[in-house]
Amino acid sequence: MIRFIRPEDIPVQYGGLSRPSDLNNGPPKPASEFTVKGGEKVNIQIEGIEAGATITWDIVVGGWDLEYSAEFVPNAEGSYTIAVEKPRKISPSEEAIHNSFTSREAGKMVLSVDNTVSRRKKVAAYRYIVRKSTHV
Repeated sequence: MIRFIRPEDIPVQYGGLSRPSDLNNGPPKPASEFTVKGGEKVNIQIEGIEAGATITWDIVVGGWDLEYSAEFVPNAEGSYTIAVEKPRKISPSEEAIHNSFTSREAGKMVLSVDNTVSRRKKVAAYRYIVRKSTHV
């Protein structure tokens, strides 16, 4: 019998998404896998974030040696995009990326994985959770 191991079951120190603090919030959230071809940039858009909501995400890439960034794009016309994480190169020694952002207005989060400097395909996984504001 073959059993596939999901990224959310592997501890971060071994290249997965599982953190000891995850157990405090119930069972681990499932991860979504995607492929980043060589010479390609992938944008993951997380839509429907309400004003005051907090989004927390994890992202891990096999093979590393690529660039990662995150930005919040408000829905309101005339609002400015917020660079949550400026583009940065990810080294092979780094653990999975874990970050959060609390929005002041409704919008979407865009996580970018840039593999344009490599010809090799990378496999990645991400997960996120959005917690709505308790203030009305």
